Amino acid sequence: MSRIGRKPIPVPAGVKIALQAGQVDVQGPKGKLTVPVPHGIKFEQKDGVLTALRDTEDHRALHGLARALVANAVHGVTQGFKKDLDIVGVGYRAELKGKIVAFALGKSHPIEFPIPEGIQVAVDKQTHIVVSGADKGKVGQVAADMRALRPPDPYKQKGVRITGERLKKKAGKAGAKAGGAA
Repeated sequence: MSRIGRKPIPVPAGVKIALQAGQVDVQGPKGKLTVPVPHGIKFEQKDGVLTALRDTEDHRALHGLARALVANAVHGVTQGFKKDLDIVGVGYRAELKGKIVAFALGKSHPIEFPIPEGIQVAVDKQTHIVVSGADKGKVGQVAADMRALRPPDPYKQKGVRITGERLKKKAGKAGAKAGGAA
């Protein structure tokens, strides 16, 4: 049996779970999420604990996945998820304008990034962005899309990066520093 799929999901107080055929609805203080459940996997709720069960061994590949998706939904509607981004570079900055984040990333024009529904974005000190929300996949995708606007450069280390991301610094052209022709 799947080690992840076998683990029970504790349901905190204030979270409502609605089990339906093919989906699980999770509602909590931070919002409501609907998780599609693959065919052959079903969930059972007993004494404040949710358990994932599979029909046959043919569905073992999806057992842990389905349990992890529902556990992430329960965590998301109670505590939420967040990703931190840092902007590194002279003149690079971000500004929040209603439901749009305006980036100045060294291009000839400002880049406007619309904030999707269900996602909150906070800009601190113009160079630090916090993306938060209840849906783990959506938070990660928005952070990845923001990072893709100006990925970190391996030579000058400039760009938008996820906080704590380690970059491999490249040396550049070795011949330019040696002095050229003799």
